[in-house]
Amino acid sequence: MWKLDLDGEYFRIFDSKKLIAGYFDPDYGDVFPRENSAEIISQMLKNHDTISGGFLMVPMVKFGLFDSDLDIDIDALETQVTRVGLHLKKWQNFISKTHNTDHSIRISHTDQDMLTITFHITFSKLTPLDKAEILKEISPLLNQIHELDLL
Repeated sequence: MWKLDLDGEYFRIFDSKKLIAGYFDPDYGDVFPRENSAEIISQMLKNHDTISGGFLMVPMVKFGLFDSDLDIDIDALETQVTRVGLHLKKWQNFISKTHNTDHSIRISHTDQDMLTITFHITFSKLTPLDKAEILKEISPLLNQIHELDLL
């Protein structure tokens, strides 16, 4: 269901409809010297070096309110706010049930009307920097988020 594509130093995650579902940013560890980090990471990717995890970023909620040409009535506003509230409640339940307190929420870098959530993921074992291997580690969480209609 999921596909990864390398984009520089991170991976884009695509769903079965070939839409971007999120991003995975590997934890490359402490890369020294910093001025050569791009070259070092490129070599790590080429050699399929192992990593212990990384950061999974997925869309959290789109408000449908913060567009410059917004023009709605009070009932439509209430509908949007209620929808967002219900969706946030689903995320709260997910975070509570999975005990995934290591997360951060930010405004999306591509859409100012959307929040994204980023989870730190520790893999079950050291995993090569290989699309198929990384996908094995992140798919269970992606599947769970998808099944709960959060993605």
